[in-house]
Amino acid sequence: MLHIELVERCKANDRQAQMKLYRQYCDGMFCVAMRFLKNSNDAEDVLQDSFIKAFQRIEQFKGEVTFGAWLKRIVVNGSIDFLKSKHQRTVELNENYLQVAEEDDWSVEEGISIEQVKKTIEELPPKYRYVVQLFLVEGYDHSEIAGILGVTETASRTRLLRGKAQLKEKLKDLAYGT
Repeated sequence: MLHIELVERCKANDRQAQMKLYRQYCDGMFCVAMRFLKNSNDAEDVLQDSFIKAFQRIEQFKGEVTFGAWLKRIVVNGSIDFLKSKHQRTVELNENYLQVAEEDDWSVEEGISIEQVKKTIEELPPKYRYVVQLFLVEGYDHSEIAGILGVTETASRTRLLRGKAQLKEKLKDLAYGT
C-alpha cells in the first residue's frame, strides 16, 4: 500500500493504518532519537510521544515532504525538547547510530577515532553542539535547523562555522597530542 493511502487512512483514524505506519518507521526513528539521547528508555519515550503527536496532528501533513521526513522532524524536536527539559548534557552518541552526513569541506585528522569525535562534539557549547549535530550527523540544511532551533538561517550558519572550527581545533589538538 502506498504511503499516501496509509496517511489518508490515518487521517480517518484507521488504527490498522496507524500500526502499519508505526511499524514502517519505528526502527529508523528510534535510531534518530538515539543519536540525541544516551538512554534507550528515553529514546523509546520520545519515540512514543512523537508518534502520538504525529497521529494527533496528521491533518497538518500536507505531503510537501515525505511522511518520513515530517516524522523525523517531530522526533528531532522531541529529542531536543527532552534534553532541554532534563537539563542534560547532550549526547553520548552510540557508534551504532552515528552516520555522518556528507559534506565536502569537512574532514578529520587521520588517526582520530569515531569515539573521539563523539566525545568532542559533546564538549562543544550547546548552541554549537546542536547545530553541528543537526548538520553533520542528521543532514539537515540551515533552513531546517533554523526552524527546529528557532534561530535565523544566518545564526545557524554562524554557529555551524564556529562549532566546526572549535571541533576541528579540539580534534587537531588530540591528533598532535597538544
